[in-house]
Amino acid sequence: MPSVRLPEQFREAFNAASSSAVDALYEPDGVFVDGPGTPTTGLDRKRANEKMLALGEPIEVRPRHTYVAGDIALLIVDWSIGEVHGTATDVARRGPDGVWRYVIDNPFGTA
Repeated sequence: MPSVRLPEQFREAFNAASSSAVDALYEPDGVFVDGPGTPTTGLDRKRANEKMLALGEPIEVRPRHTYVAGDIALLIVDWSIGEVHGTATDVARRGPDGVWRYVIDNPFGTA
């Protein structure tokens, strides 16, 4: 089964406080769910991630499950940023270049 290191790559980019490195982990039309019923993409997605970066705390990630079907992966990841925490339900796709990127990043899982 192919290794999907996307949660660890997200942690590295986030803890480097690099908004552009975090955003590079998404497909161009990738979605970040900023809150219940609030999917964002493009510049709004980048701003939503910048809000999380502005917490000024490092992120911890603990992948719980990774399910891969061809070039699609479902990632269930427990995470925390200081006192803020959740369980992400994410969908990733492996591009033609072999790199995994978020298609959907839902940090609060069922939100």
